[in-house]
Amino acid sequence: MRIEVTIAKTTPLPAGALDALAGELSRRINDHYPDAGGNVTVRYAASNNLSVFGGIKEDKDRISEILQETWESADDWFITD
Repeated sequence: MRIEVTIAKTTPLPAGALDALAGELSRRINDHYPDAGGNVTVRYAASNNLSVFGGIKEDKDRISEILQETWESADDWFITD
């Protein structure tokens, strides 16, 4: 399974946030989908989007929930210097 998250370029994020989000999201997804192989990409694009390749609709729904939980808990795992 391959997961791609795009964040709108107009969303201001601190330096290192995309890499940190990719790492934390990979960790959380691997807890639920060990066969996913940590294949998570986070990048800037024209709009916010979540794409799940190689999964079923229920997988995308669950990954969307995991993404939402990860985003909302950023204060717990994202550390800025």
